[in-house]
Amino acid sequence: MSDEQKAKSSRLRRQRGYNWEDLLVKRFNCVDGWSAFRLGSPSIGLPDVLAVNNDQSSIFVIEAKSGSKTSLSVPPNQIIRCQEWCNTLRAYQKRQVVLAFKFLSKKRIGTDRYRSRTLHEYYKIWDPAIEPSVCVCSYDGDVYTLADKVRTIIPLKDCQMPFQSQLNF
Repeated sequence: MSDEQKAKSSRLRRQRGYNWEDLLVKRFNCVDGWSAFRLGSPSIGLPDVLAVNNDQSSIFVIEAKSGSKTSLSVPPNQIIRCQEWCNTLRAYQKRQVVLAFKFLSKKRIGTDRYRSRTLHEYYKIWDPAIEPSVCVCSYDGDVYTLADKVRTIIPLKDCQMPFQSQLNF
């Protein structure tokens, strides 16, 4: 892969990530009682999205991943960063780290080659009792960690979002 192709691919990944985060914010902001904010670049140590409901004293600290592969992963440092935000925002009674995965409706099968598939979205609640490690979500919604090429299932609960998935904005 040439440097130009790598740069193009990197821009495309960033754009997909931004679009996914932006869509999550729009979905939350369309629901009464919820306000959401995209916090910015990961280089400044912030989660991707904060969604709050002051009436319910609830906050979701969200790490969002989007892509055309068959699996998407969240590094442990991003999970830890989200946990630290949850621990800091103690004024909220219900505080959850949510991992939001979006598998695009096209699967990458080679350089600039894709095959159609069904779009899937998964929202998983990170269990604070679990030691953060690389968290991988498969296209089928299975969540596991990968250590020394061995998969170990992570029993994360699905998060019931206050909005309908797959809305068109």
